[in-house]
Amino acid sequence: MDAARRAAILAAADLYVVTCEPLSESRSDLAILEAALDAGVRLVQLRDKRASKRTLFAKAEAARRLVDRYDALLILNDHLDVALATGADGVHLGQDDLPIAAARALAPDLVLGASSHALAQALEAQAAGASYVNIGPIFPTATKENAPRFLGPAAIAEIAPHLTVPFTCMGGINGTNLDQVLAAGARIVAVVTAVTKAPDPRAAAIDLIARIRSGRRLAG
Repeated sequence: MDAARRAAILAAADLYVVTCEPLSESRSDLAILEAALDAGVRLVQLRDKRASKRTLFAKAEAARRLVDRYDALLILNDHLDVALATGADGVHLGQDDLPIAAARALAPDLVLGASSHALAQALEAQAAGASYVNIGPIFPTATKENAPRFLGPAAIAEIAPHLTVPFTCMGGINGTNLDQVLAAGARIVAVVTAVTKAPDPRAAAIDLIARIRSGRRLAG
């Protein structure tokens, strides 16, 4: 997939499903990815903070074969080298990971996502070449150790107007608070446990997609 096609899929995304096997009710990351993709999700992230590099490589190769069956983007968390080696579409980098500018120099055609917890960080990532910026955590979350304080939905309305690249919103977002982030201007909503811990991950993803699309139509 070329860079232009990746950019088009990213721009059209609504739900962004991120894996976390320890919070998946004994289901594998690949099972969660397949359920999400089958539900219509076109932006997914393989996130495994515990796996060795070799294990992550094997899992990413399997995920690449799975995502190839759909017109979707596979993003890896943290590891640009594994993303390049397995043909992933991009990598998501946190504040303590490889700087965006360095990653862009190594991977000019990949989707590069950047975590931000404040306006200054978001603008820095955008200027450095990020393909999208994540705003979060919006609400308290159990998926990340030592997470910064949650920002609240108001951060979306504060940061998003300054961005010219797509942005995602993440951190504790679920069916009970989704309307709050949509009202604040969220366009692409990233979730973990709202899908991974659901009794039926595919059904949960379908419901979230429908609600996001409806909220976006109402917002114009």
